[in-house]
Amino acid sequence: MSEDKSLIKVPKFEGHYDHWSELMENMLRAKGLWGMVERGFVEPLDGGLLNENQKTLLDEARMQDCQVKHYLFQALDKSIFEQILDRSTSKIIWNSMKKKYGGNEKVKKAMRNSLKREFEIAEMRRGETVENYFGRITAIANKLRTNGEVMKDNVIVEKILRTLSD
Repeated sequence: MSEDKSLIKVPKFEGHYDHWSELMENMLRAKGLWGMVERGFVEPLDGGLLNENQKTLLDEARMQDCQVKHYLFQALDKSIFEQILDRSTSKIIWNSMKKKYGGNEKVKKAMRNSLKREFEIAEMRRGETVENYFGRITAIANKLRTNGEVMKDNVIVEKILRTLSD
């Protein structure tokens, strides 16, 4: 049974790098293409000296790199696409996105501190449903985790139970 590639929903990059990169990585791993991003692909300097087996492997690597680039190009809008100067390989494109939108450790630390404070002072609002409150606290906890904070589920549950209104 052949795979219909038109049914693949490529996650669009909307400014939230951590979320997008996890979705893209998962999709590329499922397709068996993550190695192109992880290890990269280098064109040999002299392609004429390759034997038939090496040429076949090179053609397969080129094809896989083109597939990953195709998915990356689908995920990026024109304005972001045009900001990537070197689009020669999927690894270079991925690293460019990571460098520009991934944030550095100082930014993540500041974000963690802000989110920790928000988590600590959060309480159930008047008229708020338990479901909405649970969702709000879970969203803060997930943002903390995304920024590198280790947060156990029992801490979240304890926070919710401790701060529920009557």
